[in-house]
Amino acid sequence: MVGAYRGEAFGPGRFEMNIRTVGIVGAGQMGNGIAHVFALAGYDVLLNDVKPEAIANAIHLIDRNLNRQVARGRISPEDVAKVLSRIKPAESYEAFRDADLVIEAASENEQLKRAIFQGLCSKISPQTLLATNTSSISITRLAAATDRPERFMGVHFMNPVPVIQLVELIRGIATDDQTFATIKAIVQTLGKTAVYAEDFPAFIVNRILVTMINEAVYTLYEGVGTVQAIDTAMTLGANHPMGPLQLADFIGLDTCLAIMQVLYDGLADSKYRPCPLLVKYVEAGWLGQKTRRGFYDYRGEAPVPTR
Repeated sequence: MVGAYRGEAFGPGRFEMNIRTVGIVGAGQMGNGIAHVFALAGYDVLLNDVKPEAIANAIHLIDRNLNRQVARGRISPEDVAKVLSRIKPAESYEAFRDADLVIEAASENEQLKRAIFQGLCSKISPQTLLATNTSSISITRLAAATDRPERFMGVHFMNPVPVIQLVELIRGIATDDQTFATIKAIVQTLGKTAVYAEDFPAFIVNRILVTMINEAVYTLYEGVGTVQAIDTAMTLGANHPMGPLQLADFIGLDTCLAIMQVLYDGLADSKYRPCPLLVKYVEAGWLGQKTRRGFYDYRGEAPVPTR
């Protein structure tokens, strides 16, 4: 069945792991997408957030996105009710006591993530696997905040999760072969393609992508081009599906800044210095689409560049 994996360890001997119930901490942009794809693949999902209303909002969004998939002929109308029935609110970490895997999908803040894992460990089974959806933070450091670093790894889904096919898999220094093999197999059951990345700041995708976004912000900051000129140049000149500043608004400028800061601190190279204009936008609370203002103003009928 989907939602179960049995396989062989890389070393001598065999292992058998059944992953049926998946807990998710964080019901925001990434968490609801991860819940969506796991439930669609047949897993039972427990969704937790510090704000109960966020869970309700997430389930509503999942319902809406499932119906979009129906409209595109990717799933049947009957699938919608089945998928939604597999997603249950988890009001506290105690609800994860029977979970086989728990994935953290909170904001890109290392102290917050470490606190979540420290709170989780005493509430879950010793056999439960732990994973983080971090897009940039050291897996080894986060694993050290748990009581099971060998059963911990990075599983970085891309936004929007139901659409983007790639998942980055990142082992910490202690991650064992059994955990890696199990998580890799789980990702395959979701219909995703996994790539392995070493535990370096921002891994593969964001080390390249967010650095490009930061350079686009520098191009704006230095007056080389306007928001519209930069995005038009990259969509038409480099054949990108959207411009880097529009993409930054979609990702969230606070997330972009957090990733650049991880790169700058972790690699100690001045080429990763966050652009002062990116810092200023975040300080102003202009975080992109989620706050309705970023490099574009989304408060009207159509987005308008802010510079």
